[in-house]
Amino acid sequence: MREYSKKDDVQKKSYYNDRFFISPTQEISNVDSDVIFAKDLGVLENNLNIDKSYICHTHLVLEIKKSGIFTLLKELKKLEYDILVELSCVDYLAQKNSFEIFYELLSIKKKKRVRVKTTILKDENIESVSKLFKSANWSEREVYDMFGVKFLNHPNLKRLLMPDDWYDHPLKKSYPLQGDETASWYEVDKIFGKSARDIIGPEIRDSSSIDRYDTTRFARLGHEVPYGFEAKEEKTDIKYQEENQKLVKNLDPNKTKTLERRK
Repeated sequence: MREYSKKDDVQKKSYYNDRFFISPTQEISNVDSDVIFAKDLGVLENNLNIDKSYICHTHLVLEIKKSGIFTLLKELKKLEYDILVELSCVDYLAQKNSFEIFYELLSIKKKKRVRVKTTILKDENIESVSKLFKSANWSEREVYDMFGVKFLNHPNLKRLLMPDDWYDHPLKKSYPLQGDETASWYEVDKIFGKSARDIIGPEIRDSSSIDRYDTTRFARLGHEVPYGFEAKEEKTDIKYQEENQKLVKNLDPNKTKTLERRK
């Protein structure tokens, strides 16, 4: 397992440079440019304090404090935005010590989409909207499972994907990509017990790791070994193509060249 390094400041570091394409920012326009959105926003502003509103990529985006989320979604449902398409979370802990919770609503009758955003601090809770939209039930459980955000008054707030006793929340950006120390021993401890650690060893959590001597899981390189038999080193010629190819010239490994570095 790869040695774990602290990732508390990972969001403050640039993960790209000018060699890579950077997607341009979506154009933002005024709500008044769309008749339907402008009318609906006028209705909402009569009862709610909306911090920010704009149109981005044909979506009406509304930003509001967490205390007004339930009321805003209730009013949007009355305005025929009656399908909750998505509910999820974005981790901004390193930058702002907060999460962004967003709700994507669809009105089939109006053929319009509304995205509602709110921000909560690291240890704050937020009201569940599962009473308004049944689809929010599992979405809120997933956010709790992956990010650790708790939704108050949820009917059954427990993990959805990970085991109930799993340590930490895997989609937080501070969570190591290959899992932490607890993750590497989880299945060994659960199935065989901690006393079997020395016999079995930690779980290999690197998805790119291949043991070429494991004949029960992987094919051998260069020659075949019967399933489950002990693998022995044998010098064999590497063949990249079948014999007697008429359309493609056979590759000669001796004439290939390995680049020292990418051009």
